[in-house]
Amino acid sequence: MPDPASKFFSCSNVERAIFEAGIKLGAIYHQYTGIPVNQYNVEYLEKAIEMATEAQPFVEEVKVNIDRNKIGKELSVYKYKTLTGDMINVTIKINYEGARVIGEMKFIDEMNYPLMFFRVDKNDQ
Repeated sequence: MPDPASKFFSCSNVERAIFEAGIKLGAIYHQYTGIPVNQYNVEYLEKAIEMATEAQPFVEEVKVNIDRNKIGKELSVYKYKTLTGDMINVTIKINYEGARVIGEMKFIDEMNYPLMFFRVDKNDQ
């Protein structure tokens, strides 16, 4: 089925795939930072984020990894920590009309920042 929103975009398929990856990575970051996380629910949280993201259009694959070392053993009196950007690593594969990109979000220590970046899947070029 052709993309009904394509008429609103004036860009290449690769640019659209990058846009789609950016939207999804931004949504993951802004929807899930602040959520309670601990050693008991971390695997479920990773899977929930992956499944919610995979339900969106043009997503081929999502892998979420929450750094268990940053959750640590010393939790608050209520037995959880708040998920922060430095704990989340995400890889997402987008396919828009045959143009494939890989988007990533990971914390870059030297920048002290959870950077989102993209590359065109070399298998498509």
